[in-house]
Order: sequence, then structure tokens, then C-alpha cells
Amino acid sequence: MNDEQIIIIGAGPCGLAAAIELQAVGVDALIIEKRNVVHSISQYPTYMHFFSTPELLEIGGIPFTTANDKPSRIEALNYYRNVALRRQVRINAYEAVTSITPSAEGLYELTSVNRHGEQLAYRAKAVVIATGYFDHPNELGIPGEDLDKVSHFFREAHPYTGMNVAIIGGSNSAIDAALELERVGAKVTVVYRGEHYSKSIKPWVKPSFESLVSKGRIAMRFSSRVVAIDSRSVTIENAEGTEQIANDFVLALTGFHPDRAFLTSIGVTIEPEGYPTFNEDTMETNVPGIYLAGVVASKREANEIFIETGRFHGKKIATHLLASERYRTVSNPIHP
Repeated sequence: MNDEQIIIIGAGPCGLAAAIELQAVGVDALIIEKRNVVHSISQYPTYMHFFSTPELLEIGGIPFTTANDKPSRIEALNYYRNVALRRQVRINAYEAVTSITPSAEGLYELTSVNRHGEQLAYRAKAVVIATGYFDHPNELGIPGEDLDKVSHFFREAHPYTGMNVAIIGGSNSAIDAALELERVGAKVTVVYRGEHYSKSIKPWVKPSFESLVSKGRIAMRFSSRVVAIDSRSVTIENAEGTEQIANDFVLALTGFHPDRAFLTSIGVTIEPEGYPTFNEDTMETNVPGIYLAGVVASKREANEIFIETGRFHGKKIATHLLASERYRTVSNPIHP
């Protein structure tokens, strides 16, 4: 059994920020990450730029410098990786936490499996869940969704040159993907259940997209949904009926959700709107000693903008831990 004071699950920007805030109050938290550091950002489109300016993505008081107004994906990967190294954050990468259970001593016992298939056990006073969303896409629940041609992620346009591509969704990610695909010669159809363009679309992008739609270079289907996918086509349904169009690939950019099964297995309740129960002032869930940090606590669509606020969750957690009677009385107290 490995004894730790605080364990953080997830080494995204907000998990790293929480570890650094805990360092500031004398707690050397351990992060357990089932993939690589800031894995979610490594999954972003290859040539993506953030909406946020670099100073709004900074953690640990370390400046994020870039020659551009908005940092790129590769710059963000470099920044967060270097922050973790400079602050000597302890990270067990490629290790997946499989369970969290309370112990008789008022602590939490965690089990995990590392990349070698070895099972490990830990004990900690509190657990911060900073797992993000991106392993759990919102599925369509339609025939053909499990085909290899369907992806919930878009990384770069080049592989789709000359292909018929259906994009499901109307958010910024869908619009950006459609623009990139059109530039490399893909034949793009965007299928969106809304009656009009989403209000969240970046204002400097929307005119370009609308122009391409009006010229017929991108096909737009409002108030529509894909109801079936097969190897050569997709079937689209709207108020006027159904149509079948030729298709080579489907990008189902329908958003993501937290790992509800894992959260409920710990005892965390889920609100009717779909997000976990937690106190916004302390980030503690309805289960004492279980905290949330980052997009797992988002009440809306998860995207990089949430780093702007999620990076401050660690300070709330550290403040609450130090003030809590529970952590002063349990053995192995937080204070050095």
C-alpha cells in the first residue's frame, strides 16, 4: 500500500494547476494519469489555435510566452510539459485508477493498473478528480456508429482530401473542421439539429463559413440529424423526410461528458442536467474528501476556454483542505 496525502487523477492543465497549488501549502500531491501529460490537448486538431490569449492559460505563476496572439496546440503542449518538469510535479503516467473506496480510518483506498499490467494500491486523505471529458464522447446511438469510418475526433484535414465527409454538430469544432476540410478538397456536409447557426461560433469565423455555404462549397443541413450510417452513405432525417447521401467518413463532433459510471461508483451524484454534484466554492462533491477540478466540473460544453477558470480550482481545494476539521483530525495530517 502506497501512502499519499492527496492523489489527483488526471494530468491535464487543471490537474497540474491543482498539484502546484497544493505544493504551495506544503502538500506534495501525486498525479495518476492513464495516458500522457495534457493528453486532451494532444488530441486537439494538429494545427489548432486556442481562443484564449496565453496569459489566460497560465498555471503555477509561470509565464506562457508566444509570438502569436493566440497560442497553438504545439505551444500549449510545450508549455504545460515544461511547467510540470520545472515544478517537479510527481506524475505516474500511463496508469489508470480503477476504483476508489473509503477506509475505516477515514482515508480513501485507490487501486490502479499501470502500463505493464501491474495492479497497485494507494491510500490518501483526499482525492481530486481532474479527468476531463475527452474519453467519453456523446454517442449518437444509431446504426453504423461503430464503423471504422466514424470518429468523434478531428485532428487534421489531409487524410480526407477528395472524400465525402459528413460532420455531425454545429459547434466551433464542427465549423473549424469543415473549413479545414474544404480547403484540402473534401466534399463536406454539415448536419446540425439546430434551426440556425450556433451563437457560440467565433464571430471572425462565421462569415467565412456562411460564404462557403452560400457558394455551395459546403453543404449545410439545419434542423437535421443523421439516423443511420453504412459503408458508402449516411441517412439524414429532417421535417421533410429522409435523404441518403454518399459518404466516405463521418466526424461525429457531438461533444463529450464526464465518466458518470466512475463518479457514481464512488458515490458522487449526478445532477439532472448531467454534471456531477459539487460545491462551487470548495470544489468538493457530495462525498467528503472527493473533489473535482477542470472540465469534469463544467456545466456546459467542454472546450479550452474552461482552462481559464478550471486552473483556479486547485486554490479552492487547497484552501478548503487546510480549513477543514476533518483533515486536521485524521491521522497523517496535511500540515507539515
